[in-house]
Amino acid sequence: MIRPVVRPAWALGCLLATFAAAAAAPDGNPASPMRGFTAEGAARQQSLEQRFDALLDPADQRAWLQQMSSQPNQVGTPHDKANAEFMLAKFLEWGWDAHIETFDVLYPTPKKVALALLGPKPFTAKLSEPAMPGDATSSIREGTLPPYNVYGGDGDVTAPLVYVNYGMPDDYEALARRGIDVQGKIVIVRYGGGWRGLKPKLAQEHGAVGCLIYSDPHDDGYWRGDAYPDGGWRPADGVQRGSVADMQVYPGDPTTPGYGSVPGAKHLALKDAKTLMKIPVLPISYADATPLLESLRGPVAPAEWRGALPFTYHIGPGTAKAHLVVESNWDRKPVYDVIATLKGSTEPDQWIVRGNHHDGWMFGAWDPLAGNVALLAEAKAIGELVKQGWRPQRTLVYASWDGEEPGLLGSTEWAETHAKELQAKAVLYVNSDTNGRGFLDAGGSHSLQHLVNQVAAGVADPETKVSVQQRLRARMLVDGAAKGANPEAKENAKLAAAGGDLPIGALGSGSDYSAFLEHLGIASLDLGFSGEDDDAGVYHSRYDSFDHYARYGDPTFEYGVALSKVAGHIVLRTADARVLPLRFGDFSDTLDRYVKQLHELVDATRKATDEQHRLLDQHAYALTGDPTRPVAPPERDSDMPAIDLAPLDRAAKQLKQSAAAYETAYHARAAAGLDLGDAQRNELNALIGRMEQSLTAPDGLPGRTWFRHMIYAPGMLTGYGVKTVPGVREALEARRWNEADRYAVVTAKVLDGYRAQLDGLTAMLKQPR
Repeated sequence: MIRPVVRPAWALGCLLATFAAAAAAPDGNPASPMRGFTAEGAARQQSLEQRFDALLDPADQRAWLQQMSSQPNQVGTPHDKANAEFMLAKFLEWGWDAHIETFDVLYPTPKKVALALLGPKPFTAKLSEPAMPGDATSSIREGTLPPYNVYGGDGDVTAPLVYVNYGMPDDYEALARRGIDVQGKIVIVRYGGGWRGLKPKLAQEHGAVGCLIYSDPHDDGYWRGDAYPDGGWRPADGVQRGSVADMQVYPGDPTTPGYGSVPGAKHLALKDAKTLMKIPVLPISYADATPLLESLRGPVAPAEWRGALPFTYHIGPGTAKAHLVVESNWDRKPVYDVIATLKGSTEPDQWIVRGNHHDGWMFGAWDPLAGNVALLAEAKAIGELVKQGWRPQRTLVYASWDGEEPGLLGSTEWAETHAKELQAKAVLYVNSDTNGRGFLDAGGSHSLQHLVNQVAAGVADPETKVSVQQRLRARMLVDGAAKGANPEAKENAKLAAAGGDLPIGALGSGSDYSAFLEHLGIASLDLGFSGEDDDAGVYHSRYDSFDHYARYGDPTFEYGVALSKVAGHIVLRTADARVLPLRFGDFSDTLDRYVKQLHELVDATRKATDEQHRLLDQHAYALTGDPTRPVAPPERDSDMPAIDLAPLDRAAKQLKQSAAAYETAYHARAAAGLDLGDAQRNELNALIGRMEQSLTAPDGLPGRTWFRHMIYAPGMLTGYGVKTVPGVREALEARRWNEADRYAVVTAKVLDGYRAQLDGLTAMLKQPR
């Protein structure tokens, strides 16, 4: 799971007037027409959701979380399998048709890890996390693994150290300007600034022989708040484990790209698996990092490179070398996906898939079990509704994935194995992962934005008692008004102030929605609560425990119930809607913003290029430099030709017209009670359910064909972070001008196909019964 952005908790009293305006707005009012339902159907649905809510008990979630996080829970442990069997028994008890689906995947584990500083002040790193007072599971050793980065390379290397800040591309450019290279060296970088897997990838591309990744207290330790156990933040010996596979190329088992790791499947040789790192990588605590960083000499690190440790940060190298050893067992191990199904009564061949993973790094209370127990609570309540006589019209598939932490293994292998059936039947995937306390986080396909808003407007925030939508609106308004707010925060605040639907975020990667959305093209959502919990400080460490979560996460488990309500209502509404509740105008509006951003990127890049060329030609960098601290001028950027975004402008404009026509036809039909014949309605819903697939291209994105969605993808140089209209945006950012022009045409063609399918839906709505 991606390391979350930690947000402050905002005061809400000054925004009551905005709350009142939002509640009165048509889109923000839970009493406004429920998308996809007749008036009578909406009344029945609200009654069903109230009965569902009454069946949710925070005590269930607390008990399940304590049990499931009571032993080490990473892939390959007995408790990981026991948790899968426990959930299987529960699903069966609640009346679901359930089974465990197993995949054998490459999952290396460490045989030996060692790190030492040589020279006049030798130091041997502990590479372990001690027991913590008041944390019952932190003393458990049996079944645990030392801190390591899965899918890093093996190696025994001795070399000088160089500090490279977050280890991102700009950091290597800053090194080059100072005349420092990492060829033949071990780099030490801090977590943050980008996904961890990029750090060793960029290090090896620059010639490094090893990579150390440490957690600086400035990012998730005492700089942020009191360290555990006095507070929730990372203690001195806390270590962030995690995958370093090159998942921006493809997730899942590195040896079965694009197909399921089932019995008889061909597994690539390790040397041919493109997502494996070649150099040894090791995560360390800031206690272990301190002597290494203190040993460095060379230039003082730039101000933005300095963390919160109590010494001057230098880039290096120093006089002492470091000795790094990583040796792994490169075995395959089973992952256990728990799959539970309730067959639909009238449209069984349309599926709503709901997922959360159950494997963790060590005990995994917050990541992922806090989200997983919310999913279990939904399944229990739905099972009780079935016993009371209700049945979903569409089929529900509830899945608890295994192997997410190493590389989205369980969900990817399952989705690749069942790809054809999923593309024929799945109309929605709803994901969650971690869950904390505070504000609703919702991201996903923008055709689902209105559905999310309608549901969020009807779920109460446990702390403030206003709706979770109203509280989120307040946060967007305050974030947008904050000094130094970024353009996205300002845009969100503008939309929030309008009083209508709140924008949902775009999805990159980092959780189990990737295979569904970005590979198969299934409309997807990712949901959770965050912003007030202090769980990020123990992310992927031994201390992500029940005791930590019960103190600093969601102590009352009321936000677990809130997540169950939001996700559960979305599932139930999509299951029983007469017409699937997607609104394509929201996607069109969002696309307009993305295309506008591309134009702004072109203009800003051209302006920056011209300015850099002017400064270089005037020798301004050389004249302003300090000769006692030499920093060379930047490498001259390539000239920028004209960029042709006209195909995207045209496609977006035409899509806007088609989306408006669909809305007109939908509302006319809704006014007539959605009077569609069964065959007509089934055909309409089948096409609506496949709309997202028309945003994919079979050849995928440049250099990574697994990622087929042309609107959402993780960035090649951001890892988890999303790049929208990625074929064009990433080409512009990398100054690949011909590729930007080419993918403007490719993306426009995909959008034209989407528009044509939408026009077909409009025509169907206009047909008589």
